[in-house]
Amino acid sequence: VLQEWEIAEVYREEGQSGRGTDRPQYKRMMSESDKWDVILVYKLDRIHRNSMNFAEMLKTLQDQGKEFCSVQDHFDTSTAVGRFARDVTERIAQLESEQTGERVKQAMDIKRAMGGIVSRLPFGYKIENGQATVDPDESYTVRAIFKMKDRGFSDSDIASYLDRANVPTSNGKRWSRSTIYNISVNPKYAGYDVRGGIYIQSNIPAIVERELYENLNGPIGDKIKHR
Repeated sequence: VLQEWEIAEVYREEGQSGRGTDRPQYKRMMSESDKWDVILVYKLDRIHRNSMNFAEMLKTLQDQGKEFCSVQDHFDTSTAVGRFARDVTERIAQLESEQTGERVKQAMDIKRAMGGIVSRLPFGYKIENGQATVDPDESYTVRAIFKMKDRGFSDSDIASYLDRANVPTSNGKRWSRSTIYNISVNPKYAGYDVRGGIYIQSNIPAIVERELYENLNGPIGDKIKHR
């Protein structure tokens, strides 16, 4: 064995690739790190084929004072060259992660600008032909909630009233105080999104008037950014 290492345990994965981390033998190996000092593999792709998973494993090993060695790839973190390769691997994985995040954000911004749906629609809306439209029945309930709150009814009172009236929720459960509150503070119902404390006009149509929303949540004022 390399460097006269003593084999502490063999973790054999029959017929499994190194694509993910949800592998019984891999998880057992990582949970038994007190039994060994070095992970020794024949080739890198036998333990990880995803650079981010590989970098996360190397970071975990580094934090635990453990080493990693791949025979075929001459990758050994107990050497200066191996430690340099580990640092490069971690930086590449970090770069991939940041680039992925940037691509996701750009895609969401583009979809928003085109009027597309990027998240689950709130109660009161439905999707038709890929666009958000007002659901006639649910939007009536939304307007009723805003008007009842504007008249001084509590969230609990409104929830109880809707349950007694057998008004359906989006998930088939009973109305709750928190659901009423979340609806009443959601700027989407007035036609706005909020990002960084700034109100941005939404591509989703409004259900309640801006004045009614402001009665419950305070004035929007000059905190509006037009698209």
